[in-house]
Amino acid sequence: MKFLRDLLDKQKPLFQKGGKLENLYYLYEAGETFMFTPKHTTNPRGAQIRDAIDLKRMMITVVIAMIPCLLFGMYNTGNMHYLAVGETADFADKFLLGAILVLPIVLVSYAAGGIVEAIFAVVRKHPINEGFLVTGMLIPLVVPATIPLWQVALATIFAVVIAKEVFGGTGMNILNVAMTARAFLYFAYPMQISGDQVWTYVGEKGVVDGFSGATALAVAYQAGQEGEAVTSALATHNAGFMDNMFSFANMFFGFIPGSIGETSALMALIGAAILILTGVASWKIIVSAFGGAWLMGLVMELFAVNEYMAMPAHYHLVMGGLAFGIVFMATDPVSASQTETGKWIYGLLIGVLTVIIRVTNPAYPEGIMLAVLFMNVFAPLIDHYVVKANKKRRLQRATV
Repeated sequence: MKFLRDLLDKQKPLFQKGGKLENLYYLYEAGETFMFTPKHTTNPRGAQIRDAIDLKRMMITVVIAMIPCLLFGMYNTGNMHYLAVGETADFADKFLLGAILVLPIVLVSYAAGGIVEAIFAVVRKHPINEGFLVTGMLIPLVVPATIPLWQVALATIFAVVIAKEVFGGTGMNILNVAMTARAFLYFAYPMQISGDQVWTYVGEKGVVDGFSGATALAVAYQAGQEGEAVTSALATHNAGFMDNMFSFANMFFGFIPGSIGETSALMALIGAAILILTGVASWKIIVSAFGGAWLMGLVMELFAVNEYMAMPAHYHLVMGGLAFGIVFMATDPVSASQTETGKWIYGLLIGVLTVIIRVTNPAYPEGIMLAVLFMNVFAPLIDHYVVKANKKRRLQRATV
């Protein structure tokens, strides 16, 4: 490490003011601060707020919280492949195949987004922020393993530019950047991010006759259309290949088709525990969002006019990307509500809207995507009225 430190110090004058590469100083600064702790310290004189947390540590904490989802996603990608082709394989083979498919998506996401971040940093002459550390990992986790790499790059560039940089960069975005990337892919390239087979990699082999790569939400909707009980349809789906593929337990643990990182509610909850214990994410948003989804599921079940609406409310909590979206997207500290009361309202409405979209508009079965983006837009309005109500109460007390 001393050799690397000496090398960076030797090259630093080239990037400082007056050097040949001074226009690229912030690229140098980004690499230096990524590898070494900055030397900045607080002034010993005067009152200071000292905290061990900073943007880099916060972003790294979120990335660490996503690692369980990433690792499980690699295994499950391989698992779904061998299930689809009717072959058996051990844990190592499944995980290795999944890693071969997933890691290039992660690398392309980071490379495409990193280049955009660097260009804007050089043009605007400001340091490169660590915010994309999280976004670069989130994007691969909300897409299928079969997604073309060029589409990953295109969606990442679109999301970073349109959802983040045009608003001023890190900390200024209105919409969740990763969810914007997924929405872009959903509307621009629906064939590559929806349908029965995009969730299962088969390579040069063909899917075994009778196997369907449909997600739990697709199976539930189809059952509702045909008047079959959703729980029964889920239990018998792909029965010849796997017993109770869409049982509640399997959906909770994540052994089902779906996007790379969103199939396992358990892994998402492990990530939630890390974020809550470290104080990075708001437990109020997480609890209220899950509660809102469950309550709306009960309402739908109570007033059901078809089998899809009659699906047990707790099934909504483990189907699709609800858990992943709530834990890692809804809690985005930039695009979420900032007031404590507002967080309860914001989370509750995300859960409620997710179920409403799922049940009433089957064109968008993954309701969490639109629900989060919709509530991102309304988060400032929620905070406005919460603050307004607080001021009104305080003024009433003051006049008394």
